[in-house]
Amino acid sequence: MNTNRLPLAERRQVRLWTRDFLSASKGQVATMVVLFLLALVADLLGPQLLGHLVESVEDGTTATRVDLIALAFVGVLLAQTLLGRLARMRAVVLGEKALAHARGGYVRKVVGLPMSTVESVDPGDLLSRSTADVEKLGESVRFALPEILMALLTAALTIVAMVLTSPLLALVMLISLPPLVIGVRWYRRRAARAYERLLADWAEVQASMHETAHGAETVEALGLAERRIAHGARALARAERTQRHTVNLQTWFLPVLDLSTFVPLAAMLLIGGVAYINGLVGLAALTAMVLYVERLADPLAELVEWMDELQLGNAALRRILGVEQVPTESGTGAPLPEGSALALRDIHFGYRPGAEVLHGVDLDVAEGEFLVVVGPSGSGKSTLAKLITGTYAPGSGTATVGGVPIADIPAERLRSRIAMVTQEQHIFAGTIRDNLTLGDELDGAQAESDERLWDVLRAVEADGWVRSCRNGLDTEVGSGRTQVPPAVAQQLALARILLVDPRVLVLDEATSEMDLSASRRIERSFAALLGGRTVIAIAHRMDIALLGDRVLVLDDGRVAEHGRHDDLLAADGRYADLWKSWTTAADRSAVGG
Repeated sequence: MNTNRLPLAERRQVRLWTRDFLSASKGQVATMVVLFLLALVADLLGPQLLGHLVESVEDGTTATRVDLIALAFVGVLLAQTLLGRLARMRAVVLGEKALAHARGGYVRKVVGLPMSTVESVDPGDLLSRSTADVEKLGESVRFALPEILMALLTAALTIVAMVLTSPLLALVMLISLPPLVIGVRWYRRRAARAYERLLADWAEVQASMHETAHGAETVEALGLAERRIAHGARALARAERTQRHTVNLQTWFLPVLDLSTFVPLAAMLLIGGVAYINGLVGLAALTAMVLYVERLADPLAELVEWMDELQLGNAALRRILGVEQVPTESGTGAPLPEGSALALRDIHFGYRPGAEVLHGVDLDVAEGEFLVVVGPSGSGKSTLAKLITGTYAPGSGTATVGGVPIADIPAERLRSRIAMVTQEQHIFAGTIRDNLTLGDELDGAQAESDERLWDVLRAVEADGWVRSCRNGLDTEVGSGRTQVPPAVAQQLALARILLVDPRVLVLDEATSEMDLSASRRIERSFAALLGGRTVIAIAHRMDIALLGDRVLVLDDGRVAEHGRHDDLLAADGRYADLWKSWTTAADRSAVGG
């Protein structure tokens, strides 16, 4: 089981969040509660009217009086229905506001998470908190919370009405308190833990499905289908066991609630009958009390029905708020470096203790230099890129840009100086313009902005595809809209980088989805446009080395060689071996094509 998950919020943090939200929505909360109370008062008048009707009939009365009481009863029912509907509508609106508040806070925190956390955390855990957990919280705040509030107010006001109607018979309700209190305490303590575990188990299921689908080509190529199916089945079995445990808790708790409902009703009929025979209570009071006891069954049933949803919502809120416990990567407030020269000294790094990936790497990259990093698969090239961009901090050693330690520069400032483009690109739902600017307005008039956008699109050879779209820059792209081919997605990512104009740029297989000729053209054009910028290109295709000022060869996490392309070939070392292997494979591919 993957244990690399985001933390859960403490229950105290959930209470503080709830208190702060309710405090910020005092007016809406007050309106909702008043409407609920008025609806309940109207509902509680019904038994009183029926009691008076029964007593009036027994004592002998006129048809007019019976009609008036019946009309009053109908009026009370209509008022209760209307007020209850208004109250529930207000509750749903308040619930949507709470949901938006929770979701907005989660998104703000997630986009500010350190990249090292995003890369290391279980993707299913991160994904489920923003999807399934938000949905569970939504169901709770829209439906469960209003119904439970209504049930609690109904129970409380019903008990108050019983005490006011007949204090003597109201004592009968004390019979239900011991089993009810014990049962609720027993259930709440166990159910809270069970539902937290259930959401975590379903996150494991979602992670397994996501990883299998995302890596479908790898799974098929390596024949891992059966292994992935077994992995998903194990995760599903754990979730199923936890689900059965929650159902088992309910099977123990429900009889306690039934007992707390039926025993007082039987006792009220028995003791109330004796009290009526002995003249201790009137018929109207007895009738109303029996109806009140019977009506208490409804809010208790509502509590049972919605309590599980509320428990799930509470567990979901703890998971959503838990992301706020992850410390923000703020650096030490170091000033932005003036230059863009990079220096790495004795860098050691591993993703896990005892599994070092980089071993004593020393590297100097001059300002404006184009460095190409090559090496066999697993040599640590992408890891080196992540250290240069500040995604991870070195385990030991120092990494500086312009003489300033990269780890000391706040993330939001660092991104304006060092940017990275990888082979994995995301298209945001919106227009092509939005995907280039990411919502930021460019300086100057709209026409000038468009001109600048078209310039960068031409530089990466994406202008033809954009012009082929009906609405040009305003074409809607993303899920369910115009689909962007993978190669174009990489071109848009490169165009976006040209707009950001960082001082240091790291390219990690940034043109892998393009065909070879287009990739070479764009890489040359890109290199020319980035003149004066420090560029680190992680090369998985050796011909990129021809574009660089210098080549660095990594082998097993160590610097094997570095120098100019021609010099390294002449040295006939590790680089020469890699070059010969790649050119031989490329020639065979060309012949086979």
